Amino acid sequence: MSTSASRRAFLRQSALMAGTLATSAVSPAARAADSPQEAVVLGVIGTNGRGAALAGSFAALGGARIAYVCDVDERVIDKAVSAVAVKQDQAPKRVGDLRRIFDDATVDAVVIATPDHWHAPATILACAAGKHVYVEKPASHNPREGELMIAAARKHARVVQLGTQRRSMPGHIEAIERLRAGEIGRVLFSRGWYTVTRGSIGHGKPTSVPPGLDYALWQGPAPEREYRDNVVHYNWHWFWNWGTGELGNNGIHSLDICRWGLGVDYPRRVSAGGGKYFFDDDQETPDTHVVTYDFGDKAITWEGRNWHRHGFEGSTFGIAFYGDRGSMVLDFSGYKILDAGDKQIASQTNGFEGHDPHLKNFLECVRSGARPNADIEEGHKSTLLCHLGNIAYRTGHTLDLDPRSGQIQNDPAASALWSREYRPNWEPKV
Repeated sequence: MSTSASRRAFLRQSALMAGTLATSAVSPAARAADSPQEAVVLGVIGTNGRGAALAGSFAALGGARIAYVCDVDERVIDKAVSAVAVKQDQAPKRVGDLRRIFDDATVDAVVIATPDHWHAPATILACAAGKHVYVEKPASHNPREGELMIAAARKHARVVQLGTQRRSMPGHIEAIERLRAGEIGRVLFSRGWYTVTRGSIGHGKPTSVPPGLDYALWQGPAPEREYRDNVVHYNWHWFWNWGTGELGNNGIHSLDICRWGLGVDYPRRVSAGGGKYFFDDDQETPDTHVVTYDFGDKAITWEGRNWHRHGFEGSTFGIAFYGDRGSMVLDFSGYKILDAGDKQIASQTNGFEGHDPHLKNFLECVRSGARPNADIEEGHKSTLLCHLGNIAYRTGHTLDLDPRSGQIQNDPAASALWSREYRPNWEPKV
């Protein structure tokens, strides 16, 4: 069957993950890379929150044009159209089905800002369709999906950047360079944290799907659940069927920097504690979560609370490194270095530098074919820490891992959570 015929058949089928686009990959030099003067053509998928912000930022950067905005909910897509329309001459097309973007050969890359359960399946499909991908964190809904994302990016020679934007912020790069240069000595331990006060999601009830929402497509590859009035659009984060809890939602940002600074890949042991203590509601994921990652000669801990704002080091979000000659703390205000006597000896106060450097890095790599700052292989390793912390919590016991691969060892209960159940014919494949 020809590639075009395969695409037409693909669009007619609901079996999104059937792999019919595998022959459509293009060479590493995408169309936009052929001319530095030609804009990278983008489609933005998922527009209710982060996607609308990314659409507006890409449109304002220069060197990119938003051709499509896509959302399964007609009620929220206008915000993305508006965010783009004020920053480029031509308004983007509105679509409800991401497959229409994948089938357009003029699109160079896609931005995926969907719920977590769609990140990997959409990325894998986009790579097979010859598109580069900027995908929001966490990279995947489970560890196996992350492995498939790497395989898809490599098989189809696509640039896949994870939205862990601190990897491209000059202040954070400078901090890690100073850490690696030995300014606080031999670094043995790192802590990440995120503390916030969220409201209760209450007890939902089954109800009819709101007009304008394609709930079947919203669920996509996830096992089907009846529509309830306290899930869409944000509360899905706190249900295992679609989300990864606060660890995947915000823990990924600090854990990524912890891992980057320590120069580690896979832990040998992971333990987790906590629970759902504060609200009497439908949330399945913990509202208090503490995870420890043992790398043999180094360790990381992460703590999250979504009912109490008091954090560590005077910040509700941050990363700290502890060495034998001092400490380093990074948060939204910048970073500071303290000596062994806890006296501040250096600081940088550029603060949180936004996502524009990360978006620019992605566009540059689309043109050059180079690996981006948060390449999917690095993104998977950091996301895996989130998954392992959740698996340790859900199983109620410490995980033993192969530190060379990150694979769970001799633990059927934990290994069962390495992947997930999918709706029939929707399992992602490479």
